[in-house]
Amino acid sequence: RQGSELSGWAMGRWTYEGIDLNHNFADLNTALWDAEDNDLVPHEFPNHYIPIPEYYTFANATVAPETRAVIDWMQRYPFVLSANLHGGELVVTYPFDMTRTYWKAQELTPTADDGVFRWLATVYATSNLAMASEERRLCHYDDFTRYGNIINGANWHTVPGSMNDFSYLHTNCFEITVELSCDKFPHASELPGEWENNRESLLLYMEQVHRGIKGVVRDGDTEQGIANAIISVDGINHDIRT
Repeated sequence: RQGSELSGWAMGRWTYEGIDLNHNFADLNTALWDAEDNDLVPHEFPNHYIPIPEYYTFANATVAPETRAVIDWMQRYPFVLSANLHGGELVVTYPFDMTRTYWKAQELTPTADDGVFRWLATVYATSNLAMASEERRLCHYDDFTRYGNIINGANWHTVPGSMNDFSYLHTNCFEITVELSCDKFPHASELPGEWENNRESLLLYMEQVHRGIKGVVRDGDTEQGIANAIISVDGINHDIRT
């Protein structure tokens, strides 16, 4: 990262190459929603593991090497739960981060797994000492305490090409964003306090991987496990894979 955000709110979000990593992942949302509008999902267009568009893979595409490295990492390891940590607010956001109505800056845009995402965000927010404090003051002008310190990302501000949306649509991974401090640049002396604020919430969040249904999909004849078997749940238009 370059620069200090103390000199301007947007400074520091950009890499040396001038790329904002927070908006740098492939936009898979638009392709999914266009296919849904044309009744192509899921028989002709997938509702999960959506392929990366060809333009995004070109050498001259505006994709940071850091972004490409993270995508390669995601594709190598079958992560199922993730969180990315930001600063500047006290709130937990969950997908979708991009508004479905492309010209709207804010719009409630839930995923097919909205209940799970709201649960994950709530687990973190209710156990975070700074968010849960009765003496808590607003960071800026948004009063997130009215919503339990969680919000649908797109309902706060639209972020096309976010890692959360990409994780959900390209892999099995459910990812949230934790805005864990009003101060983007806490002094070193404040870091032990920040750790205490987040320690229990990080542990409780990780424990959520044990919720839900677990098992192995096997071949009925050989009893061997089947890789990339698609698992569908009635009423949830988002499949996952073994």
